[in-house]
Amino acid sequence: MDTMLSAKSAKKTTPGLDRSRQSELLAAIDIGSNSARLEIGTITKGRYKRVDYLKEMVRLGGGLDSHGMLTEEAMQRGLACLARFAQRLKGFEPWQVRAVATQTLREARNRDAFLQRANRVLGHPIEVIAGREEARLIYQGVARLQPSELPRLVIDIGGRSTEMILGQGRTALTKESFSVGSVSLSLQHFPQGRFTADAFRSAQIAAGAELEEALTLFDRSAWQEALGSSGTVGAVSQILVANGITDGSITPDSLRWCIERCIEAGSADMLNLPGLKAERKAVLGGGLSILYTLAMHFDIEALRPAKGALRQGVIFDLEERHEAARNHRALDPRDASVRELQQRFRVDKLHGERIRARALSLWQSLADPSAATDGEHTRELGWASALHEIGMMVSHHDHHRHSAYLLGHVDAAGFSQSQQRRLAALVLGQRGELIKLAEHMHDTALMSQVLCLRLAIILHHARIDLSAETASLQRGRNKVHLKLNKRWANQNPRTLHLLDEECRRWSAQGNRQLSLMLT
Repeated sequence: MDTMLSAKSAKKTTPGLDRSRQSELLAAIDIGSNSARLEIGTITKGRYKRVDYLKEMVRLGGGLDSHGMLTEEAMQRGLACLARFAQRLKGFEPWQVRAVATQTLREARNRDAFLQRANRVLGHPIEVIAGREEARLIYQGVARLQPSELPRLVIDIGGRSTEMILGQGRTALTKESFSVGSVSLSLQHFPQGRFTADAFRSAQIAAGAELEEALTLFDRSAWQEALGSSGTVGAVSQILVANGITDGSITPDSLRWCIERCIEAGSADMLNLPGLKAERKAVLGGGLSILYTLAMHFDIEALRPAKGALRQGVIFDLEERHEAARNHRALDPRDASVRELQQRFRVDKLHGERIRARALSLWQSLADPSAATDGEHTRELGWASALHEIGMMVSHHDHHRHSAYLLGHVDAAGFSQSQQRRLAALVLGQRGELIKLAEHMHDTALMSQVLCLRLAIILHHARIDLSAETASLQRGRNKVHLKLNKRWANQNPRTLHLLDEECRRWSAQGNRQLSLMLT
């Protein structure tokens, strides 16, 4: 792989490409608990080349108060950083950019309020991703930029979480995320940056308690090499090289050397080691404690810095989505997740496909420039249709509510938590009164998706196939007309009754009227 990963390129912005090549660029934003990163690159014939890389220490993770709320000061740091990223992304189309947020925004109780402001500042939607999805993307970045067929353990220590992945080639086999990171552990065990032997012992015990459940999953016999991705591993590796301790590999002995230097200094402020950046001092104690715990518990003789990271994984995932949109034989990564969920929850795939085809046909006939032509909304409606009955595995009664809960909380590779919540709202709205979607009534696209899904389910409530000409939608002024084949309608009075009830429900919610037209 062709990369441009020099330290120099990470510190300053490179000039923008010629406008004629702007459409070749893909950009990823990683909003972590410690740092926020923007990476811009190109992929040509499978080869990745970095064009630009910006990084800022925003310390969102240090801005969570005792009630799990992001402080205004922390939010302002994040917003200021995103405003600078937005300047660099001027001229980028929405399809060229994907922004993801990790553990701090997974935890923050007021994350939605922050995300509303952040989305406006950045000009692109920010997706909160689950821990296992973060792990999958990390591995994807490492596997593409540092290819190998050896079974490998990949570790990423972030500000408030640690991801561990077992994989081989480009396939992540086991993925887990643990709620312990360099920021959170430093705040708890090294207050005011004070370093003592007791503080390191207590931090290692706390890290071990969190990571202990991974001992069997990531047993030493399952991998042949260990790689560390992203900030903490990179920072410690630089210290070891600068002080002539190792060639950059992180070993138990070298970690003990680092911890001893911290204890000798007594505090982060007094610690002056070649290779240690000032912004890393405050979280070094927590990072070293996690690394030492991992090395001892998982028998890691040498952990080597990896070339790839989450941000590159996001770019590669974005490229796969584009390839799936351009070439229908290529799979969107999320399609595989939908099929896996169908199998896991024993969904009636034939009926799911029946509903999907009808819902998408109705969706396209709406011809709403702001909604029906949006490719991502189309895909969302297709996925929701395919999965609308996964709650049947729990109970037939209120299965739409069970489906919504499962879709909102299940680990689904390729999907962000934000998109899963949208799919959950869609399947929640598949039946019953619409009042339960009151908070979404302003979302024209989502309510159009709900309408198409509900109508598809009613039309096929007998679980039989119907001709494509049976029904279509036509948009009118403040009203949507459902056009039905008159002969078919007369032959199916029960379905007609259900559709009359559906018209009543849409009239009751006031935002949109639905009427029947027999043709």
